[in-house]
Amino acid sequence: MTSVKEFRIEEAATDEEFGRGSFVFTDDYSVFDWGKMPDQIPQKGASLCTMGAFNFELLEGEGVPTHYRGVVENGDVVPLAEASHPPWEMAIDLTQVPDLPHEGREYDYDHYHDAAGENYLIPLEIVFRNRVPVGSSLRSRTDPADHGLDFDEWPDEAVDLAEPIVEFTTKYEESDRQLERTEADDIAGNAAIEDLVSLAREVNRIVTEQADSAGLVHEDGKIECCYYHGEIRVADVVGTFDENRFSYEGTQLSKEVLRQYHKRTQPEWVQAVEAAKAQAKREGVADWKSRCEEAPEPLEESVLETASDLYCAGANAYTGREFFDAPPLSSAIGAVRRL
Repeated sequence: MTSVKEFRIEEAATDEEFGRGSFVFTDDYSVFDWGKMPDQIPQKGASLCTMGAFNFELLEGEGVPTHYRGVVENGDVVPLAEASHPPWEMAIDLTQVPDLPHEGREYDYDHYHDAAGENYLIPLEIVFRNRVPVGSSLRSRTDPADHGLDFDEWPDEAVDLAEPIVEFTTKYEESDRQLERTEADDIAGNAAIEDLVSLAREVNRIVTEQADSAGLVHEDGKIECCYYHGEIRVADVVGTFDENRFSYEGTQLSKEVLRQYHKRTQPEWVQAVEAAKAQAKREGVADWKSRCEEAPEPLEESVLETASDLYCAGANAYTGREFFDAPPLSSAIGAVRRL
């Protein structure tokens, strides 16, 4: 289903009912929409599964409906607290994901919803932002004044927002595309856009409060949702270091570390990705990757070890439990700063 987790189907979804299946998390990672990168990060998959399960259980405890059923251990579905080791597999309710036909960069969402009925994955990513860190796309798309900030231009450090903002991007197009709210409402189908905004704000509140309790700053994140006979449920995975950006004592604690590392050490590849995406957009086609003239190089073993410690120490800190044999978060962050 994605470049970093596998998808298992036990019982397919129908127009009327959820199916059943699971996510199997891998140690693969992806940056800049590339898909699977040349390396793996040890225990990354388990850390994401652990944080995702922890957050789904937090949401359910606050009355937020989700597609989560539990984690899988020895074939049984159990709550995270009953797992004897960090889980790799998460049991979920399955919804329908119809085909999304397209001609070049023109996507047929009417076809998607005609096939979706009352049980479907909403083809949007709902993004919430509490601050604007270095690397945020908001810096290239907007000015500080657009958000009531008293700056002529974006400063070199992270900037806090007075109120969280909610935005929408496409989910199944070849490259993520920023959407105005009216277009997002059309793409959402039967799901009301204001309900999606309210749900995103509630998820953001819960994750932010948990991060605060662990001494972390929750900067931004996203959710995906499914629509089931009039109810919107949180789907995919929530509040991990791949879906969200956190920081600790001013240092990024998220996949952004890997993005920025590639920008510093493999600038030719990053620039080639940007050029290929721009070329595909000019030509009105969806496939940009075949136009990219560079490929990413593997990372050094020490960098992968640092990334692994970041994911594992961060998961321990966020959940307040020692799921992983990892250094203290302060030590893991110190290693990141030395990259």
